[in-house]
Amino acid sequence: MDLRPLDHTTSVAPQLEPEDMAALAQDGVTTIICNRPDAEIPPSHQAAAMQAAAEAAGMAFTFNPIAMPNLTMDAVEEQADAIAGAEGRVVAYCASGTRSAVLWALSMAGKMPADDILASTARAGYQLGGLKSQIEALEAQQ
Repeated sequence: MDLRPLDHTTSVAPQLEPEDMAALAQDGVTTIICNRPDAEIPPSHQAAAMQAAAEAAGMAFTFNPIAMPNLTMDAVEEQADAIAGAEGRVVAYCASGTRSAVLWALSMAGKMPADDILASTARAGYQLGGLKSQIEALEAQQ
């Protein structure tokens, strides 16, 4: 399991395993967000299986699949709502963690300066500098 913190409550990760859920719950994670479409993975790792494992470990589960470049503001808002509604730490995952980091970065627009958002993603290993103008545009809309 490769958790990459973005802030004090939210981490992103490459594909998780169903067996990871108990350890995540023991570590204080309360919410899992899956950003990986079922079409990309075998049934053993699709949302229903991951949700069952997360809920068995006592965690909430949100399925918010993203297939780039079909990213929508609805998906950004769903991610933001899942993070805001969590009662503890959150882990969002996809194939590499990149989509989850992108969703987090866009959902933080207006809550943190764009440079701080991008510094957080860079520390986690995701170079998302190309999103700066989008983050700033979202910030200006708020």
